[in-house]
Amino acid sequence: MTDFKAAREAMVDCQVRPSDVTKYPIIDALLRTPREDYVPVAKQPVAYVGEHISVSPNRSILDPRTFAKMLDAVSISNDELVLDVAAGTGYSSAVIAHLAEAVVALEDDAALAATANQTLSDAGVDNAIVVNGALNGGAAKHGPYDVIVVEGAIETFSDTLAKQLKDGGRAVAIFADGVASQCFIGKKVGERMNWRPEFDASAPMLDGFQKPETFSFT
Repeated sequence: MTDFKAAREAMVDCQVRPSDVTKYPIIDALLRTPREDYVPVAKQPVAYVGEHISVSPNRSILDPRTFAKMLDAVSISNDELVLDVAAGTGYSSAVIAHLAEAVVALEDDAALAATANQTLSDAGVDNAIVVNGALNGGAAKHGPYDVIVVEGAIETFSDTLAKQLKDGGRAVAIFADGVASQCFIGKKVGERMNWRPEFDASAPMLDGFQKPETFSFT
């Protein structure tokens, strides 16, 4: 029988802290959130491995290092409202709920959204709500947001999401460009998003965030 508490502590000590993520609120949130509850039963024994865990054909829980470094880079405060895009089964939202005042978990897969809603409720996470809707459309009804976290790789950040950020708000996402990908932090200034790279990272591509195809005549 797997000792999940020990596995969770090992994840933090062996994957998160060595990646220069040492802020107490993030470490505490990771230690308090049972990752095994948010993965399929068959995958619970590998819930804490250092890789992305697929929870559906189109959704994965990001590996602990990448997720923790994204949280470290965007630096969520306890008075902030966060939109968690592609929340999957709700693990990321459960962790963020320990850091933020409130979280809106956005998921376009209705089955995953239902799972996230039930699991978060069972865990007593009372400052997170789940919204089933298009990922690139955001959840304007509950915004504007201080922070947007995107749980997967994108090629472009939609204008619709940017409009749902407060002026001065931040977004964190992994941008894929061919074979290379990096995590970027974006800050909204007026109507513009100013992006800067933070660290190399990879993640499964999310539908709805691809660059438009361009055609050329030869």
